[in-house]
Amino acid sequence: MDSAAAKARRGRFSSVSSMIDEDDISGIENKLKDLGSVKETAEAAKKTVSFIFGVGDRISGLAGVLKIFEANNIEVVHVESRGGRRASAPFEIFVDVDADRSKLPSLVDALKAEVESVMVQEVDKSIDPDQTESGAAISGGGIGGGANDEAVDGGDAFENSGPAGVVDTEIPGKSNPASTKTSAPRQGRMLRRQMTMERLPWFPRRIQDLDKVSRRVIMYGSELDADHPGFKDVEYRKRRMWFADLAYNYRQGEPIPRIEYTAEETRTWAAVYKELSSLYQKHACREFLENLPQLQKFCGYREDNIPQLEDISRYLKDRTGFVLRPVAGYLSARDFLSGLAFRVFHCTQYIRHGADPFYTPEPDCCHEILGHMPLLADPSFAQFSQEIGLASLGASDEEVQKLATCYFFTIEFGLCKQEGEMKVYGAGLLSCVDEFRFVMSGKAEINSFDPRTVSKEECLVTTFQNRYFYTPSFEDAKEKMREFAKTIRRPFDVRYNPYTQSVEVLDSPRRIANVVNELKGDLAIISSALRKMTSGRKILLAVSEPPPRMDDEDGK
Repeated sequence: MDSAAAKARRGRFSSVSSMIDEDDISGIENKLKDLGSVKETAEAAKKTVSFIFGVGDRISGLAGVLKIFEANNIEVVHVESRGGRRASAPFEIFVDVDADRSKLPSLVDALKAEVESVMVQEVDKSIDPDQTESGAAISGGGIGGGANDEAVDGGDAFENSGPAGVVDTEIPGKSNPASTKTSAPRQGRMLRRQMTMERLPWFPRRIQDLDKVSRRVIMYGSELDADHPGFKDVEYRKRRMWFADLAYNYRQGEPIPRIEYTAEETRTWAAVYKELSSLYQKHACREFLENLPQLQKFCGYREDNIPQLEDISRYLKDRTGFVLRPVAGYLSARDFLSGLAFRVFHCTQYIRHGADPFYTPEPDCCHEILGHMPLLADPSFAQFSQEIGLASLGASDEEVQKLATCYFFTIEFGLCKQEGEMKVYGAGLLSCVDEFRFVMSGKAEINSFDPRTVSKEECLVTTFQNRYFYTPSFEDAKEKMREFAKTIRRPFDVRYNPYTQSVEVLDSPRRIANVVNELKGDLAIISSALRKMTSGRKILLAVSEPPPRMDDEDGK
């Protein structure tokens, strides 16, 4: 059993911000006002115009158009490039300039002689971009480019930007073609934002997007490797394919299918449940021990019964907002963590092969139900899990791997100190008998958790870990991960909106201002509650004080 038993675990793997007080909010509001003042001053001086060029060569094409701007004394304020969609123009250059509109006709004529195609879009400052469906509001349409002098539809080149309001514009000295009144105008700022987003890894923005994520199983699922204990068991393989079909056909928000487990599956569960239960009382963390009896009471946790995911999901929803969804096997670190951002935990329904109840090379329902669920019922732990998930959205592969490693050594294999004793909270340990015993034997190397060093550790899946890490509390782990998340390089931050079950990208002053307004409302409620508590305490003290003694002759 030795090293092989160590496989009986799961190698899984905001944005994050600290508590904000009224002074913080005031400071943020002042910064937003400063941004607005700077913006208004710039707008009063010049008009911002956006150009999109199709060029055959990225370097020489950009050099040519910049020379034209320089020759016409045009101030260039922003330049970006990306791959184009036309064979004759494999690159597109996006340029923001501050210019007098009267110069546009001659500027366009000069540009048309230099580039394959050109589109001009003037940012309309009178329209609030956040009031349109996509946040885009521009004026202007395609102005001919190339030998055919045909209008180029910006909506086609940037089809993912979404619709917005229509605005008419005329370039002085030019009669506008019909295409200048477009049904899908785009604002320069939104185009820049989209180009930035396109360079980042895709991530789900709505909870329904997890339907795409959950199907990307990278290991096992309906297929088993030759070294899997159930590889030669025909009936077990058929059963696994049945479980995989259930997971692949599941859609977010549906009730999780109930499973009628076989007698052999229940015997396997019973063996694992009995052995681990003997270790929990002495070595599991306080939060685990507080929640396990509740799961036994409300979700059917028993030695002779495998709990149903639907019952556990409903219980967690009421406790911490987490829900479960079935998955066929291993997901990538990025996909698994993205689910946590929505407080969705991808969970297997199948069980390990009965030939060896204490070994499995993959996550199974013993690991999920016994290792993860009791702590997902703890509010602090649930928040810690979600914040790791939020920090992963849009991060690079390298940074996701660092977050996944921190997840591995905390939520999977973490320990904490409670009342002077080392306790286990990692699901990989709480669901693996041999490694659980090894870690608590005093033979394991256990160090203090520091994300900067832990993120460089190697995650072992065929043997026990080289070392393990502890934190004084979940709160301590959260604060350290919050600081670590600040080092992730993203051009935006994210926030989960529980009302719409969507992830909001915070990349504009207006969006940040909306969050500040919501926080102000929450702070007002908290301040009112504190005042009432303080007032109530004074009243109670006054009532509980004994009446004054009447010792004087007048009885006063």
